[in-house]
Amino acid sequence: MLHQWLLQHRQLVFPLLLLSATISPLALNFYVNAVTSDRRYTKPVEIPAQRVAIVFGAGVYPDGTPTPMLGDRVSAAVELYKLGRVQKLLMTGDNSREDYNEVLAMQSYAVERGVPMQNITLDYAGFSTYESCYRAKDIFGVKQAVLITQKFHLPRAVYTCNQLGIKAIGLGTPDWESYAFATVMYSTLREQFSTLKALWQVHITHPQPIFLGSYEGIK
Repeated sequence: MLHQWLLQHRQLVFPLLLLSATISPLALNFYVNAVTSDRRYTKPVEIPAQRVAIVFGAGVYPDGTPTPMLGDRVSAAVELYKLGRVQKLLMTGDNSREDYNEVLAMQSYAVERGVPMQNITLDYAGFSTYESCYRAKDIFGVKQAVLITQKFHLPRAVYTCNQLGIKAIGLGTPDWESYAFATVMYSTLREQFSTLKALWQVHITHPQPIFLGSYEGIK
């Protein structure tokens, strides 16, 4: 009966399937935005005091300098540190090749702006938001933190860390206000699919990071 109904209404079925496939991702992204809305801030002065800020990598140029997005993230972390809102910075990013080191660039950028090196911890294997959150808890012992990244990325970051056992809030750095329309549009659209992947990871597959290693802690 179902087979016959589908054949009879095949002109209707595909549009309905297409509509469903479109609405579901939008609904899931809306859910992640909604459940993290009260844990996201846009001004450093609004951030409740935390011991640790987690700063996510966002690319470096061939000469080792941070991209504008990464520079904005580290600058926000420096401001939080100078305001006394955080005591330690955990820089997490990609160092999968000898000639590519996000976290060292982040560290240098922060030290040049007045953060003592002893208050910066580097996670060289933060290859994704999921892995950064996972390693922050299991390797560095972070149980509570403020996350620093662009506003379009912040809901997923806060949601992922909270689901992995870190009581996280977030500081969103500018995106639409600071970057070209095409850049932010691409990043925002990409984020829609990344959020679906994050939901799959934290609720279904629970994969381990590529690298775990021994416990280090943040002193």
